[in-house]
Amino acid sequence: MAICATPIVVVCVIVAVSEARLSNAQETRPDALPQSPASQRPAVPPAKVTTIRVPNGGIQPQAMVDRNGTVHLIYFLGAPPAGDIFYVRSADGKTFSTPLRVNSSPGSAIAIGNIRGAHLALGRSGRVHVAWMGSDKAKPRAPGGAAPMLYTRLDDAGTRFEPERNIIQKAVGLDGGASLAADDAGRVYVTWHAPEPGSQGEQHRCVWVARSSDDGKTFAGEERANPEPTGACGCCGMRAFVDKEQTLYVMYRSATEVVHRDMYLILSKNQAKSFSEEKLDSWNIGACPMSTMAFAEGDRGVLAAWETSGQVYFSSAGLDSSPKSRAIGAPGNVTGRKHPALAVNALGETILVWTEGMGWNRGGSVAWQVFDKSGRPTRARGRADGVPVWSLVAVFAQPSGDFTILY
Repeated sequence: MAICATPIVVVCVIVAVSEARLSNAQETRPDALPQSPASQRPAVPPAKVTTIRVPNGGIQPQAMVDRNGTVHLIYFLGAPPAGDIFYVRSADGKTFSTPLRVNSSPGSAIAIGNIRGAHLALGRSGRVHVAWMGSDKAKPRAPGGAAPMLYTRLDDAGTRFEPERNIIQKAVGLDGGASLAADDAGRVYVTWHAPEPGSQGEQHRCVWVARSSDDGKTFAGEERANPEPTGACGCCGMRAFVDKEQTLYVMYRSATEVVHRDMYLILSKNQAKSFSEEKLDSWNIGACPMSTMAFAEGDRGVLAAWETSGQVYFSSAGLDSSPKSRAIGAPGNVTGRKHPALAVNALGETILVWTEGMGWNRGGSVAWQVFDKSGRPTRARGRADGVPVWSLVAVFAQPSGDFTILY
């Protein structure tokens, strides 16, 4: 495993963002979702936001809600270089089941860097799928003994996780985090970035997708997904997502000419047989920002969230959006915002959650803002201290329309 070689430099670059840059970004990114006259908008109280701790002192929570309203949650426990992943579920979003260990090989998961942890997906009949970058202790290994891209799923009985498998067949060189997504038709997608076989360097890194059409029982060999030679930020995360129409979305950060750390969206409407790509945002920085991304879906489509220059944004996703939505930034000019999370409730309200003050081997705070269905900030906003070192935040919408943040 290759840890980012200059963590101190990365932190300094993130913190030393000019307020002018953030101010300009917000001035040029107005509320973008379709709006209606104030006289036509009913006076609806904003959603209530509740914060809770990850069960059992876990970090790096990843949460999803199934069609029955059950909350599914995974988190990391143990030593950051080599720990374990646990799975719990909740019917009320408050109390959780007895933890079930996801990885069968002890110590096979990694938390260092925030971006290398496990990702969660719900597939056909609500089956739970989990994928993560393997630690130095992880087995099996990728070809040549390289870091593996590990995958597992709940068994048919739903009582235990199957032994994890390495998905990489040729695209070795895993460094930053990877992701996965699943749909209701039994397709599962595991994604990661790594150099083209036989090459080295961030400029040669590509996004790879391995597909399964049998609920994760078997996977085809990985195929390159990004059409353009953008490179990929080596120690940045990725995020994959499948919407209700079975469209696959993948976000990643480029590394073109080393300094162009731009945010890209990949989209496939034919089950990863072909891909389209679009740049969502630009960021010139000569270091790895170790950033993460998020997706959420509501009645009005899919939303994507990311970080640029110490600020977090969200926007509608989809390359054929008409009119094209412009990104909405978190209110205020606070710098050091990272690791966004998103959720949309039944009323069409969106919550954007992020961390503040976090860096290499440093914890921070969680902050949030709820937006109405027109993209305007509501009164529901807040902040709480105590996000642990190497952790992330997660959020989900309750059936009532309220939101719960896990940190």
